[in-house]
Formats: sequence, C-alpha cells, structure tokens
Amino acid sequence: MRGMPIALRLHAPVVLPCDPGCSVIRDAVVDVDGEGRIVYCGPRVGAPERPHDANVRECGGILLPGLINAHAHSPMTLLRGMGGDLPLLRWLHEVIWPAEARLRPSDVRAGMELGCVEMLRAGVTTSAEMYFMGEAVVDATLAVGSRVVFASAVISTPALDKLGGWQGMVDAINRWIDADGLRFGPGDRVELAYGPHSAYTLPPEALQAIGESAQQRAALVHTHVAESLAEDTEQREKFGSVPALLEKLGVLDGRVLAAHGVHLSDDDIELFVRRGVGVAHCPGSNAKLASGTARLVDLLAAGIPVGLGTDGPSSNDDLDLWEEVQLAGLFARTVTGDATALSAGAALLAATRGGAEALHRDDIGTLEPGRWADIVHLDVDDPAFATGLDAPDDQVLANVVWAAGSRCVRDVWVAGEEVLHEREPTRVDRGTVQAAARAASQHIRG
Repeated sequence: MRGMPIALRLHAPVVLPCDPGCSVIRDAVVDVDGEGRIVYCGPRVGAPERPHDANVRECGGILLPGLINAHAHSPMTLLRGMGGDLPLLRWLHEVIWPAEARLRPSDVRAGMELGCVEMLRAGVTTSAEMYFMGEAVVDATLAVGSRVVFASAVISTPALDKLGGWQGMVDAINRWIDADGLRFGPGDRVELAYGPHSAYTLPPEALQAIGESAQQRAALVHTHVAESLAEDTEQREKFGSVPALLEKLGVLDGRVLAAHGVHLSDDDIELFVRRGVGVAHCPGSNAKLASGTARLVDLLAAGIPVGLGTDGPSSNDDLDLWEEVQLAGLFARTVTGDATALSAGAALLAATRGGAEALHRDDIGTLEPGRWADIVHLDVDDPAFATGLDAPDDQVLANVVWAAGSRCVRDVWVAGEEVLHEREPTRVDRGTVQAAARAASQHIRG
C-alpha cells in the first residue's frame, strides 16, 4: 500500500481485479489515493481505515480494470463503412490511403474524440493508437480524459507523400519524445511510441533506424506483422519472415508490439518468445477482411503476452473491445475444436492484464496497489445478470464475458477521475463530439 491517504473508495458486491488467477472478490472495495493510483483492492472486511474526508461511492454491480485496446486507429471513425467489402491491400490502396490524404489536423482530432467517447462507453480506458498528426490525437485523448499509447505512424507510400518521407517522420518522433518525455499528462495519460506501419510499406533501413531511435529512448515500437496471407507470402519470399527481418535489423532488441500476427510460423513464435515481443490479437478485423485468425492458443501456451485490439473502426467497424473478447474465445474454440481452449477468465485477462503486458506496461491492466485507478463499473440490472451475483464464481465470469457486453458499462474512472457517468462522458458533450465528427467526415468525402 502506498503512503498517500485514501481519496476515493469504491464499494461493490463483486470486484474482478484481473489478477493472474482471475479472482472474484465478494463485498469488495477499491481504494484510490489523491494521485489516482490504487492503494487497496480486496474484501471490505480487510480494508484500511477510511479517512473521514474520503469520497465513498456505492456501486451496485461489478468493478473491474479498464479494458485495453491493444491495437487501434481510432481517428478512422471518420472513415467507417468506406470500402467495407474489399480485402486488406485493395482496401488500403484504393480507399483508405486516398481518403487519409485529405485529412486535416482538425479532422483527426474530431475522429479521435469520437473514438475515445465510443471506447469509454465500452469500458476501454487505454488504446494503443497508430496514426498521423499526433498532436491532434493526443489533444483529443486528453480532452476526453482517456489514456493513450500513441505511436506516430511512419509509412512510405505515394498516396501519403504529403506527410513527408519516412526519415522526416522518424525525426519528428525523436524531437517530440526528447521535448516532452516518454510519458506525460495528468495521470501519465499519454505515452509516445514509434509506429512503423509495416515491412511492406517501409524499406529495411527505415525499420532499423526506428529500432535504434526507439531503443535510445526506451520507447515502444508498434508495427503490423503478418496480417494478411498475400502480404506475408511476399515478405517471406524476400526476408524469410517479418519477425526474422526485425530480428536481423535489431528491432527486437527493444520493446515491441506486433499487431495481428495472423500468419506467424512456429519459428516466428519461438523468436517472439525469446525476444519478449507482445502481440495484439484483432479477431474481428481479421475476420472481416478475411485475413484469417491468429494462433491465439499457441501464442498463449508459448508464454507470449497477448492483448486484444479492435484495429481501426473502418475495418471492424467499431471500437467495442467486448466483442473482441467474445470473438477471441469463439475463434479459439472453433479453430482447435476444443470447447476448453480459452476460458471466460482467460478471455477477460487478454483484454486487461494481457493488453498491459503486450504493451510492456506494469501500471495498468489490473486492480492492484500502485497501478493507475482505471476502473469500470458494470451495471447488473440487466438480463445478463438476472440469475444474480450470488451465483458461483465461474458463472459470474461467464456472464460477464459471454452475456454482458458493453451495454452494461455504466461508469468509468481513469487515474481515479470519473470520465464516464451513467454512460455519458463527463468532460465533453457527446452530441457536440458527434456533430464535429460528422462535419469532418463530410469534408473527407468532398
């Protein structure tokens, strides 16, 4: 327990701290200090004495950690529905990149604000974003009150020439981190990272330079790896595999998050294990684009930290991580033919603790002392919980994962600050945010 006094106590009939065993704590409290960090999570009977001036909130439902969207391009809320019936590479080249070339910083901000609001309403407190015009993304996140691990995209493609060459993009990230630090904002809400789009949109020398710059600053490298079969086949013919190329270039010497990882071989998995690479599993987007599904059961069995991601809201087409929790479990069971392949608890951990581990973070993802108080309150006045919270632990977990969904999210705190109350954001007006996004989308369409 930290030294600061308790400023906020949340009491609920059930708390799911998302510890490694996915415990179910009954009649529990979560105590938060004035900095917004957790000082206690456990049964109310064993809780520390509460100061008289501490705020107490009775939550008549379930408390759990904020979900972590381990791979997203949330400003693409503005592009939702565009090219929705195309495979990945045609979708990018023919629809998305030409549309993104028309984006202004104000558009990106509008799209990101809408994305943050959508995610908070789904209980997502942290998103790992890869996008352009980073200041607009960060400003939007801070305005709504969410948390972001922002990887400035680095890409070399004619459709996005106006963004400058890859070297200029890398230099800009270097300057930003050197000026503002790796983490900043209230409650360390912002972490900066490097976002090389992929091995098929960047030359090897760019990937090597990014790896070196990131390691000098202890920054995360967030990149797409082995997403579609066509892309992966070409890369294997050139380099053996993308993981092998990243290893050869020294990129895997630092903190790395590999998004998708649909077509990883046994050798790729072994390499990721040895190098401590995290994977963001995006079952919904990968299914919609017919890219396949990652070998989730094999990844977890090997000990690779795996989080869940929505990908962009124009390839999914939403930012509801509860859907990814369910799809991850369904696909794992379908692919293996084993109904025990991924339990409800394991699926929930992938969206919380697993996401933090994939991002190489130890300050979010679970309700334990010292971590940021990113907390979600689920309302159980819903048919999903009609059998009551006095059901056995495994039944409560099953109802949370398989039956509840984002509609049960009622309130959300980030770093101890309530940023969603009764399903509405507290810092911004949802109607205003949606109107700004609509205007920006109209500009993009011309």
